[in-house]
Amino acid sequence: MAPTRSERLNAQSVSLWLALVFGAVLLGAFVSFPGFFPPMSPDASAQQVAAFYEHHQAMIRASMVVFNLCGVMLVPFFMVIVYQMKRMATPTQVLAYGYLSAAASGVTLFAVANLFWLIAAFRPDRDPQQIQLLNDLAWITFIAPVGMIVAQNVCLALAVYLDGRAEPIFPRWVGHFSIAVALAMVPAAGAAVFRTGPLAWDGAISFWLRNSAYGAFLVVMFFVLRRAIERERGEELDAAAELQLHAEAVR
Repeated sequence: MAPTRSERLNAQSVSLWLALVFGAVLLGAFVSFPGFFPPMSPDASAQQVAAFYEHHQAMIRASMVVFNLCGVMLVPFFMVIVYQMKRMATPTQVLAYGYLSAAASGVTLFAVANLFWLIAAFRPDRDPQQIQLLNDLAWITFIAPVGMIVAQNVCLALAVYLDGRAEPIFPRWVGHFSIAVALAMVPAAGAAVFRTGPLAWDGAISFWLRNSAYGAFLVVMFFVLRRAIERERGEELDAAAELQLHAEAVR
């Protein structure tokens, strides 16, 4: 039996508020990871990296386990975006499915980066060169692969621009904002090449701009989605009222 419109709206609201809860937990894990404040330097020697994992083993494990568990819990949030994109009056729903695929790819890479950090901390008595390799894998996997985030935001922006509804699902400025976030992400790809400067994985652009822009996107989209769900609920009530009036007129 297909879910009613009311059930779909309730599911969207639950997904949205769950994202707020798990997002707050993720922020706590991000702050508690000792390698983020300040970010570890790509130029750190193997001995320095091994010492870091030995001294902070418990906190690394705890923060990365939380990352691994709660990061995936943001998937319903992205699926609410996909659902709202499918409601748009665009020529095709290809952009919504493109957003879905890019979001799934991003979550996968996020989980893989977490695992590399966890594996590096699992046996801190390894050869320092091996720990350094795992650390490099974690950081580069976490920072450099931004293509899927760029694809997400471009798909969303194009859908917003092509929405032909009289009252669009998302305001047009959401498209501009999505493009701005995508552009802020692009330079972080340089983290796979540079070991010093703003494009290194600990740099002002690759680390701070990238993560701040993505965090801002999540916060802004929370409020945009909440407004879209409220409007959809209002449309449902209006449609129900019209049907009732029509039924009464027929009698």
